[in-house]
Amino acid sequence: MVLSMTGYGKAECSFSGSKYVMEVRSLNGKNADISLKTSLIPRDKEMQVRQFLTKELNRGNIDFFVTIDNSNASKACHQINTEVMMGYYNQISQIKSIDYDAILPALLRLPDVVEITNEEIDEDHWIIFFNAISKAVAALLNFRKKEGSILKADVLAKVDRIEALIPEVEKYEAERIPAIRSRIESHINELPLNPDLNRFEQELIFYIEKLDINEEKVRLAQHCRYFRETIEKEEFPGKKLGFIAQEMGREINTLGSKANHADIQKIVVKMKDELEKIKEQSLNIL
Repeated sequence: MVLSMTGYGKAECSFSGSKYVMEVRSLNGKNADISLKTSLIPRDKEMQVRQFLTKELNRGNIDFFVTIDNSNASKACHQINTEVMMGYYNQISQIKSIDYDAILPALLRLPDVVEITNEEIDEDHWIIFFNAISKAVAALLNFRKKEGSILKADVLAKVDRIEALIPEVEKYEAERIPAIRSRIESHINELPLNPDLNRFEQELIFYIEKLDINEEKVRLAQHCRYFRETIEKEEFPGKKLGFIAQEMGREINTLGSKANHADIQKIVVKMKDELEKIKEQSLNIL
């Protein structure tokens, strides 16, 4: 099963009159880069959460968020941050002399003036909290599976198109070598020289052999088959698919440099176009 590195999952839990919302987001990345964007996880539990996310999600730029809804909280404590409030007041006073008591209600409504503090998460509540994290991760994995199946179908369709273009090259090979030979002979005949025809024939054969593209076609077809086998059989094929795509690119580039034929060059351009899309999509395969 192919998994995308891109995904999103969400879950909720409630205790002590508060509702906690867990969200986990993953984007493509070379390694597991975990970012806990919350202060609600107890310090002694952060490593457990990081290890769990790394184990379950394997790779990617992973952001984990927790938000809290205290609208019905009975145990939430509201505290005034006097430093922030006086900062607002001093800025307003610089603009216009104003009565502190008159603007106090407005000051209390400004961002970060009133803070909500919550009781620490104990061991019993931590079990509920961590179960919600697990559900959010499970939702993200389900998202990854759906995206992965789409990615798999897309890149395999592009590999199929590259394979289908290989026989197209063969249509022009019969005319390619005679055309090269004729062009070289024409240039030689234009020179005021009397070349050794035997030596000329040997050099010509050697040159034409260097332009043979059969090996490139065979290796490109092999790489396409290997790409397909890898994506079908390996659990996390993403990195390997990237390496295979690089090898496919080498064969396509060599084929193009040896082509010496306008129609074959057009086919090579089509192959490169499909390959660039494969490389781009492979970066998002786990």
